[in-house]
Parts: sequence; C-alpha cells; structure tokens
Amino acid sequence: MKSLYRKARQVIPSGVNSPVRAFRAVGGDPVFMARGKGPYIWDARGKRYVDFCCSWGPLLFGHAPSGLISAVSRALARGTSFGTATAAEIEVALGIRSFFPSMEKIRLVSSGTEAVMSAVRLARGATKRSKLLKLDGGYHGHVDSLLVRAGSGVATFGIPDSAGVPGELARLTLSVPFNDIGALEDVFRREGGELAAFILEPVPANTGVVLPAPNYLERARALTKRHGALLIFDEVITGFRVSPGGAQQYYGVRPDLTCLGKILGGGLPLAAFGGKSALMDQLAPEGPVYQAGTLSGNPLAAAAALWMLGEIKKISSSRKWRVLENRAENFYGELIKAAERRGLTVRLNRLGSMFTLFFSEAPVTDYASAKRSDTKRYAKFFHGCLKKGVYLAPSQLEANFISWAHSPAVLRRAARVFGELL
Repeated sequence: MKSLYRKARQVIPSGVNSPVRAFRAVGGDPVFMARGKGPYIWDARGKRYVDFCCSWGPLLFGHAPSGLISAVSRALARGTSFGTATAAEIEVALGIRSFFPSMEKIRLVSSGTEAVMSAVRLARGATKRSKLLKLDGGYHGHVDSLLVRAGSGVATFGIPDSAGVPGELARLTLSVPFNDIGALEDVFRREGGELAAFILEPVPANTGVVLPAPNYLERARALTKRHGALLIFDEVITGFRVSPGGAQQYYGVRPDLTCLGKILGGGLPLAAFGGKSALMDQLAPEGPVYQAGTLSGNPLAAAAALWMLGEIKKISSSRKWRVLENRAENFYGELIKAAERRGLTVRLNRLGSMFTLFFSEAPVTDYASAKRSDTKRYAKFFHGCLKKGVYLAPSQLEANFISWAHSPAVLRRAARVFGELL
C-alpha cells in the first residue's frame, strides 16, 4: 500500500484525485481499492471490508449489481459516446420527473459540481441578480462561487476558502448557520432584494449528517418566494436516498431548482438539474443562459440511470422502501445500545440509510457543532474499524451509507465491530 502511495505521489498531486481520499482527517496513508461486490470492497492486497462509504452515497444497491453491469455492457457494445441527442436521454429525464415533479424540465450533466454550477448560473440569469446565499459548511462541489465557508474536504483541512477564487467573486456569496431561522430572516431582511438564490442541502451531509429543525425548510421556502430569490435544493446525496423523491418529498417542500447526482448513475458519472419549464427554458439555445457538455447524458451513464430508476421504482412503495429503513434502524439501535452500555457520549445523526456517528457530547445541529466533535477519537475509531475490515468515510465530517446489499447479517457483524471499538 505504501509503495502505491509513493508511486501515486510522483504523478498525482498529493497522490490522490480528490483531497478527502488522502486520509488527512484521520491520519495514515490512503487505502487503494481494487474491486467491489455487494456490500464489500477489496483493497490492492486482497483484504475485504464492509463498505459504509458506498462511493460517497450512490451505491444504493451495492457494488457491481448484476443488472447494472448487464445494462452498461449492452450499451458499451453500441458505443461509448456520440455527442448527439439519444432516445435514452429522454427516458432518463422522464424517469427523474416521475420521482421529482418539481423538475418539470431537466438537463443531464456529468457531475454534481456541474449540476450546481449550471443551476447557480441559471438562477443568476433568471433573476438578474448576482448574490448567492449558502449554509456555513455547505459544500456543493468545487464551484468558485460556493467555496466560501465550505464543508467536506475543505472543512477537513480547516480552509474556509480556496486559493484561486477571486475575492470579488467570494464577496458575492453570503453564508448563514443551518437551522438558525433568525439568522436566515435577518439576511433576507438585509440582502433579500439582491439575492439570486439560496442553495442548500436540505439534509446537510458534507458536515456529517445534520437534520433540519422543524419548520426550517418551510421558512426558507417562504422567504425566497417573498424576496424573489430562487430556492435551490442540492440533492446530490439525498436524492433517491432519504425517499424515492428525495428530501423534498420527505419534508414536503418544493424548491425552484433541484440538483441530482451520484446515485442517479449508480456509480457512473451522471448528474442532473431541473425545475419549472419556464425557468429551464431560459437555458441555451432557447434562452440566454449558456450551458453545455459533450458527455452530458452519454449512453453508458444513461443506461446505468435507466436501470437505477427502474430498480428504485420497484421498491418505491412505502412497504418495500421500509425494508431498507428497518434494516438501518435495527443497525442504529445496536450502535446506540453499544454506546450506552459503555457510558459513552456519542451522537448518532441519521435519516433513512445515511448516518454519521459524531464523537461529541452535545447535539450536532449545524456546522459549528459538528466541528466541535472529537476528531482525534474519530480517527482512532476509523483506523480500528479499518483493521477489523469495516470501511467508513475517512473524515468525521462526512456521511456514511447503507445499501440494499447490506444484509441483516452483514450489519450485525459491523455493529459488533463498532461496539468493540467504542
């Protein structure tokens, strides 16, 4: 493993293609993975791990499900990319809209960052305003306009902004604490007439999982409407995860624009953004807001998405969806009992099949309280799990995920490992 890392550092900055993979938040050298199947991943030495990272969320059905592999293989035989319109893109958009009615029209892109970047540009173009509002610790990909008080990998390194982002651009982005309705009302009182949009993860996951306080999302919806700003839900992680229709279905709050990603392609590069027809029709070539992408909706990603959407439709009835949630709840119950037996003060924030175990004595309700967690204890816990064959997100300030491939037996085994290490 060390030899691979040394080799990687010679040709890749810091030896990784995304900063959080470098294990800086937990210490030690990164693990290089070679393959995955079901709930497991294997490293380059052949060691097997129960995977709770799930490629940061998109593997709702686990690694390499046979149906997905077959669908992509059939598409691969027909070609990798055409740079033209295809029928599959239409079917993907229709499938998305069936779960997200707020997305009347949809553009496919290749990553969550691209979806957010495009949605922000559309919001600015539609409102003819320049300022944006986001959450403290809110991470929406490496978009220049939004790398201000960002979470995830940026928070891991304690860097609130990135070099290379012009100060003039950063000053157009305002930030408020999550779940603080008073602060939200205050910023709209002062800046509402200049705000193009308020963008947020309805359930933040890039500071670890944090749930919205009662009425917070409803108030955000009311304030944006009153002041003529757009409400953008970044559902790159929560989409199809907390419910078939994402957090907006779960909480009953409809945004103006929605960004989807990760899970849509089942592990392949695919994302989307969408909203009301009149708003989306302001995109080129009909409208003045330019957005494009040669690989957007490419045949391989579209085939993966059609399989994913079909499988999600099969389990979208409340009864079937509850099977995964019941598994998750039983697993969470074991973790809570393990902590209580040992008199430990840890906080388990969870919603459906996503969770974060915070080493914190106080409730975690926003970025500030998440940052007060004991990251050194988490690092010890992480490496202990790693030794025992359980792979978690390599940062306290991230979400973990359970897939349909995580059987009750697999979850019981993982719960025992957690209990021993706690």
